[in-house]
Amino acid sequence: VDVKSPFPFFFFSPQVLLLACAEDLECVPGFQQKAFYIERPFEFTEDQPVLNLEFDDCKGNNKLNFEVSNPDFKVERDGSLVALKNISEAGRALFVHARSEHAEDMAEILIVGANEKHGALKEFFKIEGNLGIPRQKRAILATPILIPENQRPPFPRSVGKVISSEGTEGAKFRLSGKGVDQDPKGIFRINEISGDVSVTRALDREAIANYELEVEVTDISGKTIDGPVRLDISVIDQNDNRPMFKEGPYVGHVMEGSPTGTTVMRMTAFDADDSSTDNALLRYNILKQTPTKPSPNMFYIDPEKGDIVTVVSPVLLDRETMETPKYELVIEAKDMGGLDVGLTGTATATILIDDKNDHPPEFTKKEFQATVKEGVTGVIVNLTVGDRDDPATGAWKAVYTIINGNPGQSFEIHTNPQTNEGMLSVVKPLDYEISAFHTLLIKVENEDPLIPDIAYGPSSTATVQITVEDVNEGPVFHPNPMTVTKQENIPIGSVVLTVNATDPDTLQHQTIRYSVYKDPAGWLEINPTNGTIGTTAILDRESPHVQNNIYTALFLAIDSGNPPATGTGTLHITLEDVNDNVPSLYPTLAKVCDDAKDLRVVVLGASDKDLHPNTDPFKFELSKQSGPEKLWRITKLNNTHAQVILLQNLKKANYNIPISVTDSGKPPLTNNTELKLQVCSCKKSKMDCSATDALHISMTLILLSLFSLFCKSFP
Repeated sequence: VDVKSPFPFFFFSPQVLLLACAEDLECVPGFQQKAFYIERPFEFTEDQPVLNLEFDDCKGNNKLNFEVSNPDFKVERDGSLVALKNISEAGRALFVHARSEHAEDMAEILIVGANEKHGALKEFFKIEGNLGIPRQKRAILATPILIPENQRPPFPRSVGKVISSEGTEGAKFRLSGKGVDQDPKGIFRINEISGDVSVTRALDREAIANYELEVEVTDISGKTIDGPVRLDISVIDQNDNRPMFKEGPYVGHVMEGSPTGTTVMRMTAFDADDSSTDNALLRYNILKQTPTKPSPNMFYIDPEKGDIVTVVSPVLLDRETMETPKYELVIEAKDMGGLDVGLTGTATATILIDDKNDHPPEFTKKEFQATVKEGVTGVIVNLTVGDRDDPATGAWKAVYTIINGNPGQSFEIHTNPQTNEGMLSVVKPLDYEISAFHTLLIKVENEDPLIPDIAYGPSSTATVQITVEDVNEGPVFHPNPMTVTKQENIPIGSVVLTVNATDPDTLQHQTIRYSVYKDPAGWLEINPTNGTIGTTAILDRESPHVQNNIYTALFLAIDSGNPPATGTGTLHITLEDVNDNVPSLYPTLAKVCDDAKDLRVVVLGASDKDLHPNTDPFKFELSKQSGPEKLWRITKLNNTHAQVILLQNLKKANYNIPISVTDSGKPPLTNNTELKLQVCSCKKSKMDCSATDALHISMTLILLSLFSLFCKSFP
């Protein structure tokens, strides 16, 4: 135990451990201790020994060379590790590679902080065989093996040795595990007699960093004598992977005028090498900036973090004065802490200088002119402005407002999104007779607010002078539409209405004439001078030209201008109903079997084209039946329906039943209708209605009529 060390450890060389397990063992070439822990000092002092490394090639250590993974350190020929300069940070681990004519080996030096030492001590003893210390007494000694990746041929190459203290005759070593008899197979093998472990090909730490194998001793028959004992093989990292930028494309934004030191973006590269070594210790650098104006060094990148920041003054970071608002930086990431021997990777960072609203929009003219005809709507003038800000942002897009001269809201202004022009439109037709001139005061602003130290000036307002041209306007009917109520069937020549139209061109003295424009039924005429509308035919509410009791006609009023102007008026005549339609009866045909048990023949319905009260309730009656017997009767069901019932079965024949139906109008109207009744023979659900007998009722009536006439001829 090194009691003087502030960080005590139990240090055992492989030879000491061998003596603990076996006697009279031969020399084992390589480092006598493979792993070290040292407490991180405040600073490694130049040329001051850090620790001593013992290496023995079992042949006198002739031409012994040491290589350290960190170029800031070296190992003297006597094994002393020293710093080449004062160093405050050396990373988490160092690897020392020793080589002679007869042996080659690797040792690992872990650098821990004071607050990590207790935990590190536990880790130090946690893994069985970490320093070749067996957790229990065994006859097999399998010290951990460290192999650099990417070794060059020839192969196989000896990398270590397993020793057994029991010299059983015919005993053999057997190696198993991932890399031997498990995929990837055949990487390692062991000399079954000597215990030499060899590697058959170059290793890749990024593929597999550690191999956990098992060694056992067997007799001649293959039966295990001792073991298995774990053999750990660790692959030592070499700097064989370049840094890579995987998260591109890299695009950053910075607002123009931003203060010096503003962070734009972060560039981060990835290195597949061991992150605890300098092989993956990256440093960043800007190789190229395009364009180089206004300064070739517009930006700086933090070499450790990869943060890109601005380094020019806010005045130079002016988007409007730059050659282009886009800069491209070629960023280099170099491992080995940025040393010349490090591998590099590059990526392009695109930085966009974003616009802020530091320029107000300004009208290109103080006054704009526009001419519009009265009665016309639409765009009358485009107002042009200039703005030095970025056209793709709200700092450039214009918003126009009419601040004076638009009390009737006759004008509106909208922004053309492509040109940024203000499109002034008439949305309510202008009247020359009311005002022939209009003056509008318009201001323009940006969608985004201006920065605090910039304000809108006089150039952000303009005047628009609008001249209204007089046109010959058509006469206007008052009111429009015109409505009147009349009874249908009023006499031809009746006056319906006298229309009134006036000419809006009050400054012109013009006369007006009237004419019929649309009269679908041809019922009306109009006096061309005074506008009196009269009937030329009977008005019929039941006409197909009448919709919802309303008849619609259009009339024209034409002034005497050159050319003449025309106005259109609409007349709605509401027609009141008159009882001028007799009710109709349905159906008019019925069939019944001559042996029917149900003698209810048919349900009759009635309808009327008139309106209430000139329709239902209807009155249903049978005309007087001839003969000594009554054959049928009619019974009212409701206001619109009645039922015809036979009083007895009739012979197969056709019968006509006279029925009258009367509406409720004043005066009432009656319709006399004959219901044709066919009495048919019915057999096996088939009805035969062929008329084989004479029309029974009709013939009887004819005979009675002839008899009556004969009697009247002879009083």
